[in-house]
Amino acid sequence: MNNRTFQLPRRETVISPERLLFFGDAVFAIAITLLALDITVPEGLADSEVGAALRDAVPKMGAYLLSFAVIGVLWQVQHALFRLVGTLDRCLLNLYLAQLAVVAALPFPTRLISEYGGTTAATAFYAATIALAVGLLGGMAARLLAQPSLATTDTEPARVRDSLWRSLSMMGVFATSIPVAFASPTAAKYWWLLAVPARWLLRGTKTPDRPHAP
Repeated sequence: MNNRTFQLPRRETVISPERLLFFGDAVFAIAITLLALDITVPEGLADSEVGAALRDAVPKMGAYLLSFAVIGVLWQVQHALFRLVGTLDRCLLNLYLAQLAVVAALPFPTRLISEYGGTTAATAFYAATIALAVGLLGGMAARLLAQPSLATTDTEPARVRDSLWRSLSMMGVFATSIPVAFASPTAAKYWWLLAVPARWLLRGTKTPDRPHAP
């Protein structure tokens, strides 16, 4: 009887890209749901107090919409990237799990910026969190460039480079807003709007959908 323990090669995993993406979708959905739970008003208000309570909730609504948009973009970017992934290795797996950990924690910096959005610390922390989440996706694209055998057979290197540059551009916007926040937290928030033109200017050719495994 052979008593040797079966071991996978170091670069391979037992998880398919499709199954990992399904798991990621669940994490994104939970993170978005948790964002909405922070939008509340006190109970038992008199009719004359409801308007003031709603005005007080406006910063929370704004922070929710901001993070909802950010998570939505991250979700789209990760789906576009996974269309290029043919095989997972441990590096790709760890990068993606780290990115999901940041996404799952986004309700915390969102709450922080809704309550202390006028402070440098809250604004810089939020920007750093988003920069880290996008940077980890960029790290996955860089891994595909370094190890082309992990990509699908029909993936052109130019498409991987496009994905990398889009991630780096968005990460750059949020990362460079951190020193801006030390001068003016409000200016740093307007700085984040640069992510919109950066994303569109560097938008590459769409890759065809790859059918998911049943």
